Amino acid sequence: MCGLAGFVGFSDNVSLAKEANKTQAHRGPDNQSIWEDETIALAHQRLSIIDLSDSANQPFVKNNFVIVFNGEIYNYKELQSLLINEKEAVFISSSDTEVILEMYIHYGLKVLEHLVGMFAFAIYNVSERSLFIARDHFGIKPLFYTTIGESFAFSSELKTLVRIPGFNKSINSKSLVSCLNYLWVSGNETMFIDCYKLPPAHYLTYSENDGIKIIRYWELDDKLKLAEGSRLINDVVNTIGSSVKRHMVADVPVSSFLSGGLDSSLIAVLAKPLTSKLSTFTISTTEKDKKIERMPDDEKYANLVASLHQLDHHVIQISPNILTSLPNIVRSLDEPIGDPAAINTYLICQAARQNGAKVLLSGMGADEIYFGYRRQKATLLAIRYNRLPNVVKNLILKVVRKMPVRFFGKGFKIGRWSKRFLTFAALPVDEAYMRSYSYYDTQELKMLLKEDYVSAIDKLRLEHKTLFFSKYNSDPVNQMCNTDLHLFMLGLNLTYTDRASMAASVEVRVPFIDKVVVTEAMQIPGHLKIKDGISKYILKKAAENILPKEIIYRPKAAFGAPIRSWISNDLRGMVDELLSEASIIKRGFLNYAFVKDLIEKDRNGKEDYAYQIYQLLTLEIWCREYLD
Repeated sequence: MCGLAGFVGFSDNVSLAKEANKTQAHRGPDNQSIWEDETIALAHQRLSIIDLSDSANQPFVKNNFVIVFNGEIYNYKELQSLLINEKEAVFISSSDTEVILEMYIHYGLKVLEHLVGMFAFAIYNVSERSLFIARDHFGIKPLFYTTIGESFAFSSELKTLVRIPGFNKSINSKSLVSCLNYLWVSGNETMFIDCYKLPPAHYLTYSENDGIKIIRYWELDDKLKLAEGSRLINDVVNTIGSSVKRHMVADVPVSSFLSGGLDSSLIAVLAKPLTSKLSTFTISTTEKDKKIERMPDDEKYANLVASLHQLDHHVIQISPNILTSLPNIVRSLDEPIGDPAAINTYLICQAARQNGAKVLLSGMGADEIYFGYRRQKATLLAIRYNRLPNVVKNLILKVVRKMPVRFFGKGFKIGRWSKRFLTFAALPVDEAYMRSYSYYDTQELKMLLKEDYVSAIDKLRLEHKTLFFSKYNSDPVNQMCNTDLHLFMLGLNLTYTDRASMAASVEVRVPFIDKVVVTEAMQIPGHLKIKDGISKYILKKAAENILPKEIIYRPKAAFGAPIRSWISNDLRGMVDELLSEASIIKRGFLNYAFVKDLIEKDRNGKEDYAYQIYQLLTLEIWCREYLD
């Protein structure tokens, strides 16, 4: 895992590359180097994981090609053998970087058919002065690009491109609406109109004569398998186990997150026999923060798993100085992402790094592909709710409207969940699903936003509808899973995990988000992903011979933070300052009266708007960092 950047056609390519190495140094503290000719300057920041020697430093030059690479290729040893046996290739390092380059030299664009891993890389053909840039199948690794006049630039982080003289800082309206509606930026756009993300499973070619061309190289097959239950359970276990084994490839020790939930526990237990010692890390929160909202008891369950499997376990108590942590994490994330889980991720990665860990396995992705989120289940419940007589629905509505979201300063979860459910229960299934993880309905967005940005609301809705109905149209469960893979996981989970972990100079690997695992999971019919009211049914059955049932069937617990405690206490002064009338008017995006009403209703306990307020803070801090 590293960082990269490239600059073509600028008058000062090399100075921009040097600046990129400074800006992204946290992504690669082990080495920062530059390669340049009269056309391009390539920058690379290295976090040494495979082949720790200097011979694997980048930019890596061979046979008139230069590569900069961020990520890991888990099947690189097999590919290296293929190249030696079939192409008589000679290697000067034992790195996966050189394997990618040799594969490209011998197989051209077909290199992408062979790679299993997470990656963003650029290969420069010195003779032709052309670039080939590719991003992995699911967007685990980031790749931003922009054009400024006749010049072209790309990088691992947005902040690198923003610092180029002449970069257009005009705001992308749809991205603004997206970050308010979802708490993160959807699609392949960024917050700026002339800057983009290379889509997952795509490659980009660039030359002075031909400009930019972007082509998809892979997509999921939506043909469902009608497999017999017990055989399918064995297939799931074997596929995940093989993925974990692949993800253990490293020349440094590999550690793991451990929340005590199904996903991280399964990954850690499957990884344990593959290493002499597996260090695991979990978080706990302070009693003060637990007073306002009940946090998941991860520590208890993680300790159980660690004890049963003799893991080298570490518990990290999360008690950040949120007034300092919030601006720092916003700066690291590149985008206004209003999910406080990013702070947790940074803190746990920082603690792991201080404990000597460079690589952490994560259970991320299982909820997306096996149907594990409460909102997924709630959307199925909404379909049933719509079949109720209107008199019953009206009665439910009256009762829920009177429910508080807080009692005597403590959160009332049933009140929050019931109110949330009724915001989408009566909508068509695609709209209901979008609303289930939106923080405003269409009318509220129109009231929140200034007129110039209102038209972008329809663009966001169309993006969601198009994706929702793009595959699995006879299976709403897999429609939701597919939508999450391409929207929620990509825009939120993978984004904050990459930025937060790399800010701590730690590589996070995600065995569930593996081409083989995802392909198999997305061919499993929906009725085997939720059965008898049990979400992630097939994964839970597959785990029964590996984990205790109290781990497998414990209630779903989010990887969150005590956000309601923060908004009510630690961040109260920041809310008053950054979301003041003067501040809102100066920024020009939002209507102050609506923002004021949100804050007042949250403070008097009538409604729960903690996440909306947290995101508004995040947006204003981002603007001060990236615009001002």
